Amino acid sequence: MAIPNMSTSLRVLARLLSYPDAELRGHLSAMRDALHTERALAAARLTEIDALIDTLASGDALDNEAEYVQLFDRGRATSLHLFEHVHGDSRDRGPAMIDLAQTYEKAGLFLAPGEMPDYLPVVLEFVSTQPPREARAFLGEMAHIFNAIFNALQQRKSAYASVLGALLECAGEKAHAVKVAPDEELDAAWEEPVVFDGCSSRGQAKPNQPQPIHIVRNEAVRAQPTAAMPQGAST
Repeated sequence: MAIPNMSTSLRVLARLLSYPDAELRGHLSAMRDALHTERALAAARLTEIDALIDTLASGDALDNEAEYVQLFDRGRATSLHLFEHVHGDSRDRGPAMIDLAQTYEKAGLFLAPGEMPDYLPVVLEFVSTQPPREARAFLGEMAHIFNAIFNALQQRKSAYASVLGALLECAGEKAHAVKVAPDEELDAAWEEPVVFDGCSSRGQAKPNQPQPIHIVRNEAVRAQPTAAMPQGAST
């Protein structure tokens, strides 16, 4: 079975997953036309994405931007950084980033300053440059991550779930239910603990509470002879 060309659709999906600023809103009509012209996605999925585009085009811009940040920048389950779902904060994440960046460079693509290679819109831009069969195979390797994000977005009743559903279809996969673990916000997960915040039960005090100081003479030091003071020195 021939695999349809989906390069344009992948670029549109990548853009839809980007921050919904004024520039993106100005291109929504052209993006809709591109999806319908290429017809790489199923009709039902196109209808869902049309609804998302309508929301981004006619909804309150500030509300849409705030929702995007809440969805993708403040939770692990919906993070668009793919290695967050695979490696978390482990040391394996760094080498995986390097390998992926090198994959892009071998294809003649180089990241802009500040871009992370595992950021899903960046990944999709790369995949869109590959022939259909290679593109589907590359997406297929990440399908389990797409499915996890899809489920998390559905749980939040977000229209962005349609984009992840479309990516699963591009990968030749179908969405299926998976358990979404309760997810604390990234800001809370990465918050630094308060230093010396009474973490021990051995008499440490909380901040702003008096703490007694006990001075204990070092007997070994007291037993040593006192060294002669240099001339001119005072005690």
